[in-house]
Amino acid sequence: MTEAILTAHDLTIGYKSGRRPPHVVAGDIDVSLDHGEFVCLLGPNGAGKSTLMRTLAGMQAPLNGCVHIAGRDIAEMSATAVAQLLSVVLTDRVSAGTMTVRDLVGLGRYPHTDWIGRFTPEDQKAVSWAIHAAGAGDLELRNVAELSDGERQRVMIARALAQQPDLMILDEPTAFLDLPRRVEIMALLRNLAHTTRKAVFLSTHDLDLALRCADRIYLLPSEGVMQTGAPEDLVLNGAFEAAFGSDGVRFDSDSGAFRLSPERGHATVDVAGKGRHAYWTKRALERAGFQVRDGASGCRVDVLEGETVTWRFDRGEATMEFYSIYDLIAVIRCEMGIHTLRESGKTG
Repeated sequence: MTEAILTAHDLTIGYKSGRRPPHVVAGDIDVSLDHGEFVCLLGPNGAGKSTLMRTLAGMQAPLNGCVHIAGRDIAEMSATAVAQLLSVVLTDRVSAGTMTVRDLVGLGRYPHTDWIGRFTPEDQKAVSWAIHAAGAGDLELRNVAELSDGERQRVMIARALAQQPDLMILDEPTAFLDLPRRVEIMALLRNLAHTTRKAVFLSTHDLDLALRCADRIYLLPSEGVMQTGAPEDLVLNGAFEAAFGSDGVRFDSDSGAFRLSPERGHATVDVAGKGRHAYWTKRALERAGFQVRDGASGCRVDVLEGETVTWRFDRGEATMEFYSIYDLIAVIRCEMGIHTLRESGKTG
């Protein structure tokens, strides 16, 4: 085990409002963050993720407990001392005017410069390293206002790296990005944590990527105590299912993905087959609102793979064959929907 760069003990987070009792968002938080560790903070909307991020970064005072960075109480440190150890990347778009990428990244050096912000050759070297470490070398001389969202996020990560912190805290760094860019940013941050030995801590709603990339997850539910552990630990002990369950959606601990709950009145369909065609057939049926099983019942879909893939729907009294999942689903919706209504006595 490496020495923790950040620890929080007996932490209660929330807000004070004049003479009224403080509003407690979450309590009993005990966490640590190690050098070289990539940690994701997950939780439902309104659980207090942003409040926790601000408290750990020293931007908001805790209601109780303390936060230590590099063994020092963050509440007793100057802003410059904190900035030399910790960098923060927020979701807010920075208004950079006509600044170039290199100029913006250079802002990250000010916690290390003299009182007039004079750069040394060492500062220039740190800026160059940060730009290339963030994969933004080809953007160095471009105007920040011309960048795409994905490019801008790389530049903001470079600015945070230019501070040469031991800990990077990022609030929703993949927000507003398309899927390929989200994957790129998560992979970049994970690689930076492991190669530079900086601790990287971020909040995200991207559950699937967090499960695949994080060394550890902090899971903050709407109610109850925050849990920490490897992604697989929190899936297997039911923490994810409890934290993210809601009407119409459930977390499937077998696949590690969210699934739509079956619609009321829709029946079970058995699927027989292996490989990717069978997998996507099951996904399509679940999306259509049916419960999918691998067993024997009166309603069955066989995925038949040969030169041409076909889907055979067998409902006992009739067998139909299809050449696309779209056509299969359309007929099953019609046939099974009518069947279910009749069984429940709701036909007119």
